Amino acid sequence: VYCPYHATIQHIGRTKLTQAEVRAEVIALQDMGHKRLALEAGEDPVNNPIEYILECIKTIYSIKHKNGAIRRVNVNIAATTVENYRKLKEAGIGTYILFQETYHKESYENLHPRGPKHNYAYHTEAMDRAMEGGIDDVGFGVLFGLERYRYELAGLLMHAEHLEAVHGVGPHTISVPRIKRADDIDPGVFDNGIDDATFCKIIAIIRIAVPYTGMIISTRENQAVREKALHLGISQISGGSRTSVGGYTEDVRPTDTEQFDVSDQRSLDEVIEWLMELGFLPSFCTACYRAGRTGDRFMELCKSKQIQNCCHPNALLTLKEYLEDYASPATKALGEKLVQAELPNIPQEKVREVCVERLQKIAQGERDFRF
Repeated sequence: VYCPYHATIQHIGRTKLTQAEVRAEVIALQDMGHKRLALEAGEDPVNNPIEYILECIKTIYSIKHKNGAIRRVNVNIAATTVENYRKLKEAGIGTYILFQETYHKESYENLHPRGPKHNYAYHTEAMDRAMEGGIDDVGFGVLFGLERYRYELAGLLMHAEHLEAVHGVGPHTISVPRIKRADDIDPGVFDNGIDDATFCKIIAIIRIAVPYTGMIISTRENQAVREKALHLGISQISGGSRTSVGGYTEDVRPTDTEQFDVSDQRSLDEVIEWLMELGFLPSFCTACYRAGRTGDRFMELCKSKQIQNCCHPNALLTLKEYLEDYASPATKALGEKLVQAELPNIPQEKVREVCVERLQKIAQGERDFRF
């Protein structure tokens, strides 16, 4: 009942992308410079069966446009069966994403009064079934504002603890969305909203409690909040995001299907330049997934802090790719200085030598290196 896509709202058109439209969306994302994306779909067993999702994944990975290629497809779809999670794994997905919305069982059932998502246990145990199906990178979060934030935070951390205790692998990512204004949805109706200071405190607590996990903040939040959050533990942010179906090719498809308002309207290039101005090193890296460093192998590297030996050089290489292929002149000039300044900070001499060699090859037109 907190989502504008619920059944009683009839003026928002229900639609799904054809494979040709999926292709157009992917090309638009590639032209921005993205190397990974999240595939999202509503819960509709008739119109969105698992076969449709698998077909979309196959289409996405098949598209090679100019120097663009999507190297990692993360999938955010409704809780499903172990068998279907195995099919997603075989299709080569990156992270399986599913937000709990709220861990408070009574509130959960009231907020999801009918339909497949009404089943609290089936939804909450989805990550266990995903792990059983062979997906070892999972991402979750709660929608802050639906229930008391202290309860939600405790539930979130207990869920992470459960996955590590039972499967040996905690969450690959944790997201921190807050309920936002959308169509007939007024966040003020929900009396558990949190202010920016409390929101930042939550982010800091999650970072301390689950230090090995990637933390995501989306364009739901404005630039000022995202800047504060980056200094408290956020490690992944989105840029240039749209929340409507077919939103990346607006001239082709109407945009009256927007799920919620986006607060940070900047382009990806503007976000990249901003990050570098703040002193961060933007990375488009997907090497761990493609090199088999997932699940417990990834966690072992994270917890021993050895992951930086992979992340640092790959961040430089993938940033260089972006600068050569997509960046504005101002962003490219700033990025080139950053890449050169960061090279001496790679500790292993041999890795540094290889990195320099590959940076030169990228400038000459070669692509898709990985460590």
